[in-house]
This record gives sequence, C-alpha cells and structure tokens, in this order.
Amino acid sequence: MYTRIRDLREDKDLTQANMAKILHCSQQAYSNYELGLRDIPTNILIALADFHQTTTDYILGRTNKK
Repeated sequence: MYTRIRDLREDKDLTQANMAKILHCSQQAYSNYELGLRDIPTNILIALADFHQTTTDYILGRTNKK
C-alpha cells in the first residue's frame, strides 16, 4: 500500500510537501505514511483516493484496478 501512494504521487510530479498541503497534514506525517511507519487514517485514505481518482481498495492493495 505504501509504495502505491508514493507511485501515485510521483505520477503527478508532486513532492511529499505538496501532498501534505493537499491533505492538511505535516510533511513528516505524510512521509511516515509512505514509509509505512504510520498507519494511514481513514479520512486521509479517502482523501488520497479522491485526489488520485482511484479507489481505497487500490491504495490498500485489494485490487490492481485503478
């Protein structure tokens, strides 16, 4: 799951700081999500899926269909 959010971010040429602003969290918190050091809260997971126009199932690795 963690590599998927990194790949989605990189596909849009965004930095971790950019994503943190979009998600209203700190860059360190977002970095911890990508590194798997911190669980992604449900509201952030939903916001990520909405922003990247994909599903939470894709981000969670339950499907490979974006």
